[in-house]
Amino acid sequence: MESGSPSTSTYQRRPEDVVASNGREVEQFALEACVARQKSGILVPPPRVPPAMLDAAYERCDEVTGEYAKTFYLGTKLMTPEKQRAIWAIYVWCRRTDELVDGPNASHITPEALDQWENRLEAIFEGRPADIIDAALCDTLSRFPVDIQPFRDMVDGMRMDLVKPRYRTFDELYEYCYRVAGTVGLMSMPIMGCDENFEGDLTKVYKAALSLGLANQLTNILRDVGEDVQTRNRIYIPLDELAEFGIDESEIVRGGLYSPVTGKVDDRWKAFMKFQIARAREVFAEAEAGVNCLHADARWPVWSALDVYRNILDAIEENGYDNFSQRAYVPKMKKLMMLPTAWQKAQKADTM
Repeated sequence: MESGSPSTSTYQRRPEDVVASNGREVEQFALEACVARQKSGILVPPPRVPPAMLDAAYERCDEVTGEYAKTFYLGTKLMTPEKQRAIWAIYVWCRRTDELVDGPNASHITPEALDQWENRLEAIFEGRPADIIDAALCDTLSRFPVDIQPFRDMVDGMRMDLVKPRYRTFDELYEYCYRVAGTVGLMSMPIMGCDENFEGDLTKVYKAALSLGLANQLTNILRDVGEDVQTRNRIYIPLDELAEFGIDESEIVRGGLYSPVTGKVDDRWKAFMKFQIARAREVFAEAEAGVNCLHADARWPVWSALDVYRNILDAIEENGYDNFSQRAYVPKMKKLMMLPTAWQKAQKADTM
């Protein structure tokens, strides 16, 4: 698209143009589009697919979500059946999109391939799914007023991954986090819905959803530092912040901040990680502001997912900030033990 008006300058087709865009403007444009869509109630035409085939597609989405997103999946199991299916369909579309640049065929993916994937997305929103899994998403869009813009922005996040293996500042990283994770919050918000008595500003709730996506992605980045650099040659943590703690990116690349012989983590890295974890926790706190505005049947699932995912930060600390040789996670039993507290927090609605 040509740059110019606000409606066209917020996303571009070439990866280089995507990288050069203003992430916060992109996010604001999508937020406004999503709020307007939810208020309008406009839906996508339903797919012309037999119900039995749709049921099978949703079952496959259930299986994929359960296999690849265990913490996220736990939250969905607390939802109503219709909302479960919708969230699974959205998750699987997001996963398929991510697999384009991180999956087994990632080395063969070109900007043109992402253009084709986006054309396929446009067809879903026109009621013309390309396969049965796309049909599950199309069916979801025919039931909930979900806007296309965050989906477009996520594809642009994949375009960024094609050309940008490093992030100089947090503002640069913020744009990436919005595109690959904040977008999920925008996609999911119409599924969750607001409390029946909610009379406040819908934008507030969407901003909290964006914060939850950002917090989750920051957590992913901190958890996967070693894996990202070793398997993908990507460093997502801001290089200028590394420099503030006296760390050069080459030390991450060559593994110089952790000794596999002694098991010792460099003190500079520990201090850096404490700073990063504190910021992620602040963003989780911002996300909390909108959870109790959600519909009664969505609050417990979202609180559960938020609390469990935030606990990954605790696990990084418990691992001595070693995210080079260890992958922080929350054990299943601990997740289950967190559910009663999440349920208690979900009981009181915030209607303003």
